Amino acid sequence: MKPLRTLTHAIALASLMTAASFSVHAEDILISGTALEDDVVTKVLAIDMDKRLVTVEGPNNTQVPIQLTDKAKALGNLKVGDQVNVHVTRSVATVLDTTVGGEPGASKEAGVIRATKDNPNPGGEAFRQIKITSKITKVDLKTHEVTLLPPEGPQKVVKVEDPELQEKMKNLKVGQTVDMVFTDVLTIKTQH
Repeated sequence: MKPLRTLTHAIALASLMTAASFSVHAEDILISGTALEDDVVTKVLAIDMDKRLVTVEGPNNTQVPIQLTDKAKALGNLKVGDQVNVHVTRSVATVLDTTVGGEPGASKEAGVIRATKDNPNPGGEAFRQIKITSKITKVDLKTHEVTLLPPEGPQKVVKVEDPELQEKMKNLKVGQTVDMVFTDVLTIKTQH
């Protein structure tokens, strides 16, 4: 399982490093970046193979049904009573592109790694990365507000409350873009 854990950390680190590497270029500045990790350990209470439904133990001994798709190839190896370990890594990075003329947009990448012959237990790893680009349409230094045009929907006004960021607002220009990069990595391990 070491390669899966390594991949989890690599993807989470890559998303933050991608954002951080923007700050190395003269045109992109990392505004903020955070990463959170959480672990959940539970056990399998029931399996309905026909409906591809697995029920696990939730908080306070509740039952949590999980609907699986046909992509869960090793479902037949899962047994009632198996322990399920879920590790979630989330990161968010915000990057300012100082080039004027960018357009709002959105992109998404995703991937999955499943059980292998070396590790036939059901489980695997999935990642998703979403990048949302918003265009700066107004900068108000007196009220410390920046108006952003997202890819879809009405403009959004963001109040800048951090005094350090307020000081840097004087460098913002209408037409620059702000990228928000969201990365989620989910690792599921099971054992009998």
